[in-house]
Amino acid sequence: MQKDLTVGKPMSVIWKFCLPLFGSIIFQQLYNLADSFVAGKFIGDNALAAVGNSYEITLIFIAFAFGCNIGCSVIVSKFFGAKKFNDMKTAVFTTWIAGGVLCAILMVLGLTLSEALLGLIRTPSEIMADSKLYLDIYVWGLPFVFFYNIATGIFSAMGDSRTPFIFLACSSLANIGMDILFVATFKMGVAGVAWATFLCQGVSCVLAVVFVLIQLKKVKTEGKIKVFSWRILRDTAVIAVPSIFQQSFISVGNIIIQSMVNSFGTAVMAGYSASIKLNNLVVTSFTTLGNGISNYTSQNLGANKPERIRPGFMSGLIFVWILCVPIVLLYMLAGKPLLLIFLEDGGSESMQVGLQFLRIVSPFYFMVAVKIIADGVLRGGGKMGRFMITTFTDLILRVVISAFLYKPMGPTGIWWSWPIGWAVGTILSAAFFFTIKWNKHLPEEVYIREPNLPQSLVDCDEEHATEVLESEQEATDDALAVTETDSENVAE
Repeated sequence: MQKDLTVGKPMSVIWKFCLPLFGSIIFQQLYNLADSFVAGKFIGDNALAAVGNSYEITLIFIAFAFGCNIGCSVIVSKFFGAKKFNDMKTAVFTTWIAGGVLCAILMVLGLTLSEALLGLIRTPSEIMADSKLYLDIYVWGLPFVFFYNIATGIFSAMGDSRTPFIFLACSSLANIGMDILFVATFKMGVAGVAWATFLCQGVSCVLAVVFVLIQLKKVKTEGKIKVFSWRILRDTAVIAVPSIFQQSFISVGNIIIQSMVNSFGTAVMAGYSASIKLNNLVVTSFTTLGNGISNYTSQNLGANKPERIRPGFMSGLIFVWILCVPIVLLYMLAGKPLLLIFLEDGGSESMQVGLQFLRIVSPFYFMVAVKIIADGVLRGGGKMGRFMITTFTDLILRVVISAFLYKPMGPTGIWWSWPIGWAVGTILSAAFFFTIKWNKHLPEEVYIREPNLPQSLVDCDEEHATEVLESEQEATDDALAVTETDSENVAE
């Protein structure tokens, strides 16, 4: 189902669009939560630590898939909003081809360097074998991760947030069942957790790609569709590369922080692994909603309706703040039952570590929500320089503060790096957003801004296209002048 995000009240449009997105990310996170739950409950704390330890490295690969997702989504949104459906389809195929090549490169690097990466983050010897096993199986499933992420980006760009939700709901529930089957019944250990995720992601990926092709077939276009365009790849990369850097640097920062956590032993690792899962569930959910705001912003800029951006920002922020209220209360007051999903002993050191992390970090979700929604608008509007500044400032502060505080304060010093980094990043994001004059800074692409640009010029560079358009206009004016002169002569 396609939905035009450029018409209707911004509050209603965004809420209807973002609710399924929120549901989708909840089920997406169930993949990781299920892996940790089964590992902790049916195998033990070492298995939980191994899965959590490997997860930090898998986030690097996810960063590249996410970059392809958001790059494709923003460009497709602009074409969809501007009704440039030929270019929209070309953007889809171009991203799939480029994403496939990138995925192959990452698979080779991942399979070759997995043990070195685990050693780099000081993985304890007792969980090294299980960590490497989980990571290797995950890398073999990277094609499913990449193509599924690109497919969901396309759905979101076309205003369809329900279809990915249905896929994820079914796939995540199946993953929980297969995790338990492989580990509890077949006694496959950590490998069972990894293979269950591999199979379920594979099925959801194939279904998503097939449904994208069906949706694209319904969109009527004229003439032959190009399957690859260097121009569109360049424009996609302008959005995707900063997003990849953002997520990659966050992952690298998390790996550095993970190495500090690992220095405190397996008990602290297990508590951190459990609590960071709950934290990532929230932050990733907010980030996905921020992606929805990016789609909303892109479609409206593509349709030349920049006046809808600020109302959209406020609508998205209100939506996320409403979600924050029950989440913060739950983490502050019921953190122990939530952590017991992953941990066996309610009185263990691991439990105390997890509770401390949640109680320090969760009250600041209201603040980071402002940053994430503002970043979504910046990214959707192509303001990638500002977007990168806010992201790197947050990350660098978090890593530096952790490095300074983890020795004198222990794990507590690491936990406080989150609120401090978020505070500075939020101030920057809000300042950038409120100082941009959207009415004066529309997207620079001529093929979006000029709705009457001839199809033959679509693949031209911006400067050349503008020159040709101006010359055609001059020729038209000359022709009209000649026609008027001829008419006057006939009248005489």
